Amino acid sequence: MIALVLLLVACNPDDDNVDPTKVENVVHKAIFDVMNDWYYWNDEMPKDVSFGGTMSNQEFLEQLRFTPLDRQGWTYITTQEAFRAAFTGQVSGVHGFRMAMDQNERLFIASVLKTGPAGQDGWQRGWQILEINGKAIAEFRNSSGSYSIDTGPNQIGISNTFKFKLPDGTETTRTITKEAFSANSVAFENVYEIQGKKIGYWVYESFRASPNVSPTKSLEVENSFNYFISEGIDELIIDLRYNGGGSVDVARQVMNYIIPASADDRTAFVYRHNRKQSTNNRTVNFNKEGSLSLDKVVFITARGSASASELIINSLKPYLDVTIIGDNTYGKPVGQFPLSSFSRTLVENNVEVVPVTFSLANVRGEADFFEGFKPDALVGDDLTKNWGDVNEARLAAALNVITSGSTSARMMSNYYSPKWEMIDQFEGLEKEFPMF
Repeated sequence: MIALVLLLVACNPDDDNVDPTKVENVVHKAIFDVMNDWYYWNDEMPKDVSFGGTMSNQEFLEQLRFTPLDRQGWTYITTQEAFRAAFTGQVSGVHGFRMAMDQNERLFIASVLKTGPAGQDGWQRGWQILEINGKAIAEFRNSSGSYSIDTGPNQIGISNTFKFKLPDGTETTRTITKEAFSANSVAFENVYEIQGKKIGYWVYESFRASPNVSPTKSLEVENSFNYFISEGIDELIIDLRYNGGGSVDVARQVMNYIIPASADDRTAFVYRHNRKQSTNNRTVNFNKEGSLSLDKVVFITARGSASASELIINSLKPYLDVTIIGDNTYGKPVGQFPLSSFSRTLVENNVEVVPVTFSLANVRGEADFFEGFKPDALVGDDLTKNWGDVNEARLAAALNVITSGSTSARMMSNYYSPKWEMIDQFEGLEKEFPMF
C-alpha cells in the first residue's frame, strides 16, 4: 500500500565530513537516518548500529525492521526507476501471469495479464500446469512442505517451457520469454441479469495509476465504472483474490465510485505516522464519483488480498453493507512511501528506501487488522473455471448472497487452505504486484 503524496519537508543534508571513499557506509548511514525519521516503528529500531562491514543495502535494512509486526518483504530497498515504473504498470522481466494451487496440490494458471507474453499467447485461467521446464510440479516441493516455484530471474529474455492440461483434457506445451510491457489491472468485468437485478462483477488485480495522468488515478478504473454506470447495475461484486495492493490514491478513486451519496465529503481514512511525523497525520475524505447508488457490496478475497485491497474493505464498512466471500485476507494495515527525496546520498546512489511509514484507520478508528479480515463465508478457489463462469465457486457464492441473502452449506463445503500461496513467494516491490 503506497501513498503517492507530496510531502513538503526540507531535504536532510548529509554529513559532508563522512569519508566519501566508504560509499556503502555512507549509504547505510543515509538509510538509517531516513528510517529513524519516518519508519512507523522507529522507536523499536536498534540504537547501536554499525555502518561498516560488507552487508548489502537490503541486509542492512533488515536489521532495522521491527519484525514482530513488519513482515518479511514489507520494508524494502529498490531503485527510484523501478519504484516509479511498478506503480504505473511498467513491468519488466516477467511472463505476465499468476499461479495458484488447489486442494489436491495441482498447480493452475490463476490469472493472465492480457498485455503480457502469456496473454498474447492465449493462456487462460483454468489451465493446469503439469510441468515447468520438464520438471513435474511435485519436484518444486520444499523442505517446509510448501513449494518454491522457480521460473528463473526477472530478466528480459529468460525463457521457460510449460506443459499444460487444458479444460477439455488435451495437453499443450508452450515456451515463452520474459518481456517488458504495460500491465493491465482489470482481469475481467461483466454484468449479469439475475432475478431482475443487474449485478456487476469486477476482477481487479492491482491498484496501479495510469502513467502521465494528474492527479494520480487509473483510467482503467474510470473506464470500468463508467461501464457499470452505463449498464445501470443494482449490485456489485469486487474480486480482489489476487490483488496485493498498490496506490492509496487509486484505492480512494475506487471507493469514490462505490460510496453512497450520503458519504460524500465524509471521512474515508486517516493517515497515522510515528510520533516524530505526527504533524503529517491527516484525514482523507470521500469525493463521490459517478451515479452508482449501492447500499451493499460483496468482496471476493483470499490471502493474496493485501494492503490497498484491505484498505477499501476497512474504509467502506462503516458506510455500506459489506460481505466477504472466499478466504482470510493477508493482514497488512500499514503502508509505505519512498524516502529517497529526503537524502542526497540516496538520490545520488539511486537507492530507494520504502519502509512502512504509516497506518490507515477508518472513520471508527479501526486500523490494526494484522490478522486480516475473516470472510463471512469460507469458499475455496475454483481454479478449474475461467473468469466470469457463474459456476466458479466463489463467484457463485457471491451471486447467491445477492440473490438469496446467504451462502448455502454446499457452496462452503468446498473450502480448502492451499499448501502454497503465490504472494508468499515474493518480497519487496514484487510482493505488492506479484506475478511470474
